[in-house]
Amino acid sequence: MSAWTGARRRVCLQEVGTRDGLQMESVFVPTAEKIALVDSLSEAGLAKIEVTAFVSPKAIPALRDAEEVMSGISRRHGVVYTALVPNLRGAERAMDCGTDELNLVMSATESHNLANLRMTREQSFAGLAAITERCAAPRFPVNISLSCAFGCPMEGDVPQEGVLDWCRRFVEAGATGVTLCDTTGMAYPPQVDSLAKAFRARWPETELTMHFHDTRGLGFANILAAIDAGVDRFDAALGGLGGCPYAPGASGNVCTETVVHALELMDFDTGVDLDRLLAVSRRLPGLVGHDTPSAIVKAGRRLDLHPMPASVQRGPGAL
Repeated sequence: MSAWTGARRRVCLQEVGTRDGLQMESVFVPTAEKIALVDSLSEAGLAKIEVTAFVSPKAIPALRDAEEVMSGISRRHGVVYTALVPNLRGAERAMDCGTDELNLVMSATESHNLANLRMTREQSFAGLAAITERCAAPRFPVNISLSCAFGCPMEGDVPQEGVLDWCRRFVEAGATGVTLCDTTGMAYPPQVDSLAKAFRARWPETELTMHFHDTRGLGFANILAAIDAGVDRFDAALGGLGGCPYAPGASGNVCTETVVHALELMDFDTGVDLDRLLAVSRRLPGLVGHDTPSAIVKAGRRLDLHPMPASVQRGPGAL
């Protein structure tokens, strides 16, 4: 089936704005507002929500209220509530708060891992493998997000086999899911198609998610390429929030409401109530203190019509 017609095929959208987006903001969004955002996103029908990150408050002060937020949200049946954790202590904090899934992060390239996490890849792997082992006994779901899977801002192209080898090591360590991340928006459709098909062929039972940024305007094109290759799970951020400190001036993640709007026009089933989602997105500027990149909030949906200008003449005498 071509990606150009969904025929009601289900595509699961996973919201990362409440973690990946808010952590980039200079203002602290009040805890009660964060909880209200997550609850509203749950009601809108997102399949998975990355609620927060259990990291050092000094490292990411915008998310220093992780326990309060994760404990305060209203759980909706069928929605997975996940959180980023950097180490074993963060994992224990997250599990104590009833988090449904742990999201662990490392980079596919040495340069980005050193710059972003201050560790070599082998050091990161050892720490993340320990978390995965800790979660094996209670069979707690662990997802691995592999940054720079499609390109590195310091090293350039990343060999596909190298990315797949890291995936293999994490799957063998017990990861239940893998997210391939286009951290600085370097991915392009043929590359996405090739990597997605190679992953699917090797680990058909492992949950695969794609995480795209719209840095160079290819975000949705890459989503279509991934769908055509059999991927059905995608991260997106409300309002298009987010970004990366190693891609100065770059835009953020693909925008949740823009992706929902486009996929619905193509007859895909996202399970998301777009009206509810837009209502949530319109609240963002008041919370973060600036406009967001959301094209659908700015321009409206395709058939959101406008009244005829008062200056236009009507009737028989009109030109």
